[in-house]
Amino acid sequence: MSSPSSTGRFVGIRPVPTELFDAVDVIRTKRDRQHLSSAQIDWVIDAYTRGVVAEEQMAALAMAIYLNGMSRGEVVRWTRAMLASGERMDYSSLRRPTADKHSTGGVGDKITLMLAPLVAVFDVAVPQLSGRGLGHTGGTLDKLESIPGWRAALSNDEVLRQLDEVGAVVCAAGPGLAPADKKLYALRDVTGTVESIPLIASSIMSKKIAEGTGALVLDVKVGSGAFMKDLADAKELARTMVDLGSDAGVRTVALLTDMTTPLGLTAGNALEVREAVEVLAGGGPADVVDLTVALAVEMLAAAGRPQPADEVRAALGDGRAMDVWRRMIAAQGGDPDATLPTARETEQVVAGQDGVLTALDAYAVGVAAWRLGAGRARRDDPVQAAAGVELHAKPGDVVTAGQPLMTLHTDTPERFARARQALDGAWRVAPVGSAVRPRSVVLDRIH
Repeated sequence: MSSPSSTGRFVGIRPVPTELFDAVDVIRTKRDRQHLSSAQIDWVIDAYTRGVVAEEQMAALAMAIYLNGMSRGEVVRWTRAMLASGERMDYSSLRRPTADKHSTGGVGDKITLMLAPLVAVFDVAVPQLSGRGLGHTGGTLDKLESIPGWRAALSNDEVLRQLDEVGAVVCAAGPGLAPADKKLYALRDVTGTVESIPLIASSIMSKKIAEGTGALVLDVKVGSGAFMKDLADAKELARTMVDLGSDAGVRTVALLTDMTTPLGLTAGNALEVREAVEVLAGGGPADVVDLTVALAVEMLAAAGRPQPADEVRAALGDGRAMDVWRRMIAAQGGDPDATLPTARETEQVVAGQDGVLTALDAYAVGVAAWRLGAGRARRDDPVQAAAGVELHAKPGDVVTAGQPLMTLHTDTPERFARARQALDGAWRVAPVGSAVRPRSVVLDRIH
């Protein structure tokens, strides 16, 4: 045992660093509906990143924020604190402007696959740092990893080189970008606090600002298959994120887009890549093409390289975007000519009556694809490249009894039963002649 020195201090015992705040006091502040000070926010994000604030304490604070909200000033400071927890990318050495897109997540949302090479056609660099799927929403990296040889992990130097030589890169964010958000994102997913608008906005924008892009277009999904089910909530989220981006010097605009039904005709990894290649070849579903073009027009305008929609659409049909796609995939080790994985087992879901398909629930289709093996319940779960749902009809289509509405794909047929359970009541067929209200894929624009 150490003994006291002549100064009255114990020799050999390291002093415990003095923290500026106590985590419990910060939790109580927000629990009691008070505003967190800038100093409290800076400290709690830094201390959580360092491991001083325990997971259960940050879980309690996240729930308090979920229940009681945050002021605009709190959200701005929270975002800046998460941004300050790591490094920022620098694209100033590039000879062309940069633009990025972020989607809040949906079912069948393969837009990044076509959008990045399409925008690069017009001499705008697209540094698309993407993520993996969790739950019913698919992840861009999971989709691309169904291409043989393709790799998601690139160094900062590799990202810069590919942007300079190809014009587009889709890859995983490095560990140094907003590390506080990586910890908090995982915690929110297992504590029922994902849907908090302040936490969603600060999570997305801290990463996107750290990515260093000059312009950002946000695709905020609305509907059953999105985190934001209500248009008013989606507008609030979009407004918050646009303001955060603008305050940080990033030219930011948001499109609110429909996610009541799946986007396109596929939900799954290789299935969606196959559909994306169809779009890049000048075909594909109209809703996927329309949204890709709308987002590309916004990105090009925000980057200072505006183009008319007709010219952007033409680049999808004449092979220019396909050329960039092939170079982008090859640059990351992928074979753009390789045969994509196909599921060992398939099963069809058929219409029970003649009529018009009037509804097809995006969330149910997403859960079915997830249960078939296309998604993961935990971050380290494997995914099946070939699993998912292929749609044969969308709302407004006339169907007949016994006609396939969708095909389920999986390598593990024991998954079919639970996927079918997810689809119970997921669609409606009305008598022929019933009206189906048309719904534009783009619902609103926030800038």
